[in-house]
Amino acid sequence: MSTTEKLFQSVMCGTQDKNIKFRDLQKLLTALGFHQKENNGDHFLYNYPGIKELINIQPDKKDHSKAKSYQVKQIRDFINLHEIKGA
Repeated sequence: MSTTEKLFQSVMCGTQDKNIKFRDLQKLLTALGFHQKENNGDHFLYNYPGIKELINIQPDKKDHSKAKSYQVKQIRDFINLHEIKGA
């Protein structure tokens, strides 16, 4: 199993939200077919082809290497809602 597949499983299981690294989350979004639309400071906007809704992520303020857990959940919900297949 590849690193991307393991990360996808970690995001989708919902028990690792506080332990996902921000850069890994960015790599996962790219592997799933998301495109980085723009970057404003530490805010990164992603879109998925054919879907108008944007994903906005930024690193955690306390630990910049980690993703914000509520944003990991939002990405999981987006993936489930739009039935995006794993990496």
